[in-house]
Amino acid sequence: MKVDLNYIKKLIKILDTSNISEFEIEEEGTRIKLAKPRPKVIANTAPVNFPVYNPQVMSESGSAVSAAEPVKSVIESAVTEKSEKIIEVKSPMVGTFYSAPSPDAEPYISVGSNVSSGTVLCIIEAMKLMNEIEAEVSGKIVKILAENAQPVEYNQPLFLIEKN
Repeated sequence: MKVDLNYIKKLIKILDTSNISEFEIEEEGTRIKLAKPRPKVIANTAPVNFPVYNPQVMSESGSAVSAAEPVKSVIESAVTEKSEKIIEVKSPMVGTFYSAPSPDAEPYISVGSNVSSGTVLCIIEAMKLMNEIEAEVSGKIVKILAENAQPVEYNQPLFLIEKN
C-alpha cells in the first residue's frame, strides 16, 4: 500500500474528534498506529516549602542573624495569597477554543472583565457540538491562556480568574 498523506490526515482528524485514545490499522502489509498523548493529571496541592538559601549575617554585636527570614515570610504569604485568590478555569474536554459566539462577534470576555458565576467565558467545539464554558466563581479575568480558533486539550488551563 502506498502511504497517502491525505488518508493519514483523515485518520488523525478522526482520532482527534473521537473518544478513542488510540487505534491501529493494517492494509496490504502497511501498519499505521495512532495514539493521543495521555493527559497529565495535575492535583491541586498546598504550596510546597522549598529550601531557602539562608545566609548568616553578623550583627554589630557579633551574633549571627538570619538574612532570609523576612524574605521567606514574604514569599510564603505571596504564594498562599495567590493560590487562594487566583482560580484556573480548565478545559473540560478536547476541542477547538472560540472566544466569541461567531467570527464577527465581540469576544465573550477580555482581560480585566468582571465575571460572575455562570457567565459564559468561551465555547469549545467538540465533534461539531458547541459547548459553552461558564465561570464557576465571581471575579476579574487576569489572563486568557488559550488562542481563538486553536485546539485545546482536556484539563488545559484556559483562563485565570482573580476571585472577588
